[in-house]
Order: sequence, then C-alpha cells, then structure tokens
Amino acid sequence: MLSKSMVLLGIPVAMALLAGAVLPFQAAGNAAVGRALGHWLWGAFTSLTVSSVVVIAALLILRVPTPDLGKALQGPWWLWIGGVLGALYVAGAAALTPKLGAAGFLVLVVAGQILTAVIADHFGVMGLGGKPVSLARVAGVVLILCGVFLVQGNLGSSAAAKPVVLEQSQR
Repeated sequence: MLSKSMVLLGIPVAMALLAGAVLPFQAAGNAAVGRALGHWLWGAFTSLTVSSVVVIAALLILRVPTPDLGKALQGPWWLWIGGVLGALYVAGAAALTPKLGAAGFLVLVVAGQILTAVIADHFGVMGLGGKPVSLARVAGVVLILCGVFLVQGNLGSSAAAKPVVLEQSQR
C-alpha cells in the first residue's frame, strides 16, 4: 500500500518526468515553426511569445498577487539571468534539433546540465549548498557522457532523420 509520503514524493517526480517528456516535442515544434517562418530565430520567438501568453493567462486565472519588484531589484544580478538563459535554450533547440535530431539535442542538453550542475554544486554558486565532487559523481558524469555517444551515434555526421511533413489539404 502506498503511504502518503510516497504519494507526495511521487507527484513531483511524475511532474518532472512529464516536463522532460514534452521537451522533444517542444524542440521539434520550435524547429518546425522556424522552418515554416524562414529562420530558427522566428521559431524561438514564436515559442517564447506563446509561452508568455500562457503564463500571463495562468497569472490572471489563478489571480496571482502582483510581485514586489523592489525586493527583486535588490537581489543579486543573477536573479534575472533565467530569462536570458531560457531564450538561449529555446533558440538553441530551434536551431540544433534539425541537425542533431530530438534525441541527440536533448541527450547533449542533459549531459551539459549534469556536468554544469556537478560543478555548480561543488562551488555552491547562486545560493546552492556546496556538495563536493566525488569519485561517484565523476563516474556518473562519465556514464552520462558515454550515454551521449551511445544515443547520438556519430556526432560528426549531420544525418538527422528527415522530418515527416504533413501536407495541408488544398481547399
């Protein structure tokens, strides 16, 4: 029988898995809209614009109180970097997914995340508690990098799968 604590732990885990599960579709969608609009940056712009509309709608529907911008402005400079880094990620997905494929792009993203996270944990940057690099953590990073090569295959080739294009019916 499942305990309440297992269920409470399971919900965030399931949500994180779902968030990861949608990323290949986000990357492919951004790339496709970029191709349709003529440049991958238009794909990134479209994604970020739609994201903004969805978040604004959620703020209004949920009646989230107005933020205290003064307090945020008094915080460290890096409080604002998330939007810049998010835009770089979305633009990178739109530009690189057609070249690397969804799996290739995302496995490289995950490898970059894990490698950087281990370093950030070690030095305790951006308010994180320090967690020293250990042999086990280095082995984990090496295994993930091996996984990159196994999933991606030949990193030097641009042999991403040809996209399936669904034709619009003529009216």
